[in-house]
Amino acid sequence: MSSISPQEIKQEFFKSKMGITGIIILSTLIAISIIAIITIPIETFQEWNNPENWILYPKVAVPIWVNYFMFDKIPEHRIYENPNVQISSNKELILTSHQFGVNFEYDEFPNDFIYIFSSKYENSPLIEMSVTRPDGIKLDLISMSLPHSNSEIKHNERIFSTDKSIRKNLSLQSEKFSFSFDRLASEDIIFSQLEKNEPLKGNYIFSIDTFSIDNQPKILESKLIIGGKVFGVMGTDELRRDLAIGLLWGTPLALFIGLVVSIASVVAGLLYGVYAGFKGKKTDEVMMRFNDVIYALPALPFLIILSVTISNSIFVLVGFLMVFGWVGIAKVARSMSLQIKTRGYVDAANMMGQKESKIVLKHILPQLLPYAFASIAISVPAAITTEAGLSFLGLGDPSFPTWGQILHDANTFGASSRGLWWWIMPPGIMIAVTGLAFVFIGNALDSIINPKLKR
Repeated sequence: MSSISPQEIKQEFFKSKMGITGIIILSTLIAISIIAIITIPIETFQEWNNPENWILYPKVAVPIWVNYFMFDKIPEHRIYENPNVQISSNKELILTSHQFGVNFEYDEFPNDFIYIFSSKYENSPLIEMSVTRPDGIKLDLISMSLPHSNSEIKHNERIFSTDKSIRKNLSLQSEKFSFSFDRLASEDIIFSQLEKNEPLKGNYIFSIDTFSIDNQPKILESKLIIGGKVFGVMGTDELRRDLAIGLLWGTPLALFIGLVVSIASVVAGLLYGVYAGFKGKKTDEVMMRFNDVIYALPALPFLIILSVTISNSIFVLVGFLMVFGWVGIAKVARSMSLQIKTRGYVDAANMMGQKESKIVLKHILPQLLPYAFASIAISVPAAITTEAGLSFLGLGDPSFPTWGQILHDANTFGASSRGLWWWIMPPGIMIAVTGLAFVFIGNALDSIINPKLKR
């Protein structure tokens, strides 16, 4: 193996279209990882498997960009958090009105609507909810009193479109419509045309009026949710989780797993193989027989057993992958070490009385660094796909939104048979693209440092 300077490797690498393509893809993945870490709160990552954290999102919603390719527009899932607040008073009576403007331009009815509020108050305020349609008709939805209290208390409540009181109030206003809506849902009635049961497009105003005496309630939270069938850049899953967040967080996790496992495996294998080759004789024989024992073990079955019996923590899994990842590197490093130690400058160093550790670190290992870099790049995809495979089998760490874990959840809920392609394809594509980036880089480096490939 001839010595190649880092400058020569760099020049040759950037002449390779495959290498440049790999660098571009890897740079994009690193940029995505940085964006995910900076923009997505760590709490969202930690609460990935907490259903309460995703309760406001829709189930199995299609990605929002699908509407650009649809003739009939599917309703988007919208969360309105900034109402127009108006306060007025008439002697003792205080009116606090929260109004939400909803622009509805879809060809299907929404799934539902939810009003979520939290307030601090005294006595027993009265809440009235109504909606003013694009045609000017006002529909009264609900009228209710909050629980009475002589001292200030905090009260949280959610008003759903499935509430029987809302359905009853709409039935009392049926004379405004020219069709029967006995079996229709509340949201279908509210967003329906007067003449026929088809969506009425335009601007709706949902008003929530709070009447109180003497003391004005403190509204801590006020949200209106119009349930739809499309949401987010990558849609949602059965557990209402935003898949875009899972895919974004999965990128730094995949790079972490791949790079840590590959770097640690290559460094360990390199040191082990070089030392065995340099020492030779019985030391080499014993070390390589141990290497053969590890090499002969079936890695995947052992990883499955270890994950089940010891721990499925992602950090433990990384450790297991390191244990099985160094043996192949050690064999190649040993053969290279056997060649290099016969060269004149190594013999000269021995005759001058240099320490063995210094000879290995100064004269042998530097010759193997180009091979080490290529091996690191080529080893990354294997680590990523192995983790994804274990996670897909349900043996991964469920607390981390890795791409393999997303595919496992998709398989558990029958995403393939239900046609939920946005739950299956994106993580699979991300695994393939990430592996491809490192394969391109590794092959480009290998063609530079391998004399046979160069010829």
